Amino acid sequence: MADLFPPALNELIRSLQALPGVGPKSAQRAAFHLLERDREGMRRLADSLLVAASGMQHCKQCRMFAADELCTLCADPGRSERELVVVESPADVAAIESATSFQGRYFVLMGRLSPLDGIGPEQLGGPILEARLEGEVQEVIVATGATVEGEATAHWIGEMARHHGVRASRIAHGVPVGGDLEYVDGNTLARAFAGRRGVDEI
Repeated sequence: MADLFPPALNELIRSLQALPGVGPKSAQRAAFHLLERDREGMRRLADSLLVAASGMQHCKQCRMFAADELCTLCADPGRSERELVVVESPADVAAIESATSFQGRYFVLMGRLSPLDGIGPEQLGGPILEARLEGEVQEVIVATGATVEGEATAHWIGEMARHHGVRASRIAHGVPVGGDLEYVDGNTLARAFAGRRGVDEI
């Protein structure tokens, strides 16, 4: 049977499925909505996707998304160099920034250790993180998720920190096992952040 939709519409539906949690039916509904009711929004979306795809890079210090060599947080001279929070994703940075009064620095792993998927220290920016620990950092606050991979990642970071004589702590109270930080409510995350413990105490 011939395709029901024109090739351009089929490609749009397939492309929308690249978004997390969007399956074929959700992608089809979104495509229909844009075409039927929001052509101008569709053009803005297309333009912003092109700009982001060509203009975004990783910050050379923390690996957050940035338009220049440094992201806005790393470029801020008012933030402390003594505390470094290590997170799995940029979404975790946003969650901590909105829920706490933390004024230190960040390092974004862009994932978690998963040997079966070929994700090791190199893929998570291990050499860049190690170079950061040779600077002014006095405490590494590990804020990886409470999953098996997140715990393994926390252990790896803790060992690296100890090797460099840097205190390593881990956010604790209130973050559910198997949970990701970006889905934890702000009050719970703030308490977890304030109640962090040494990595070797867990």
